[in-house]
Amino acid sequence: MAKPVLIKKYGNRRLYDTDESRYLTLEELAAKIHAGADVKVVEVKTGEDLTQATLTQIVVESRGAARFLPVPLLTQMIRMGDDALAEFLGHYMTTTMELYLRSVRGMQMITPFTASAIPRPVREAFGRFFPSPFASPWGQAAAHTPYVDPMETPPPAPGDDLASLRREIDELKEAMAEKSRKPRAKSKS
Repeated sequence: MAKPVLIKKYGNRRLYDTDESRYLTLEELAAKIHAGADVKVVEVKTGEDLTQATLTQIVVESRGAARFLPVPLLTQMIRMGDDALAEFLGHYMTTTMELYLRSVRGMQMITPFTASAIPRPVREAFGRFFPSPFASPWGQAAAHTPYVDPMETPPPAPGDDLASLRREIDELKEAMAEKSRKPRAKSKS
């Protein structure tokens, strides 16, 4: 693992990149980290490690994370004692991020397949666990919103279930008939 880039923070809140010998903005520091650099931010006078505080500032200010945190949650976090807040953030955020990254990796593993190749029950399960990004993660709407697969035609109108089942059976029969019409390669024994 490469040695982290040392960033010095001055009393006037300016950040100095010791590798490039220049001052940076918070956005430039975020871009540097996004590009893969590891950083260590220290207070010039005291030598205090400010890496966590600076990275938090980047996430909240530069990345706009504050707009995703509802006011009641922020109020509750302020009211929590330091130990309770540290436990909550440390455990919850770490676990949530790990689950999110695992699900992203899992989805990346199945992306070579077309959506139609993924069985409908699997697509529906993903839809229940990973609802639309437009659904509110804080309200009840996401929990009660039925999954709508964008790759499929809309469901038949109520009362049209029998016609839909007949169509599906006809499609299956046609697919089976077509499969049986294709010549089979003979295996050598």
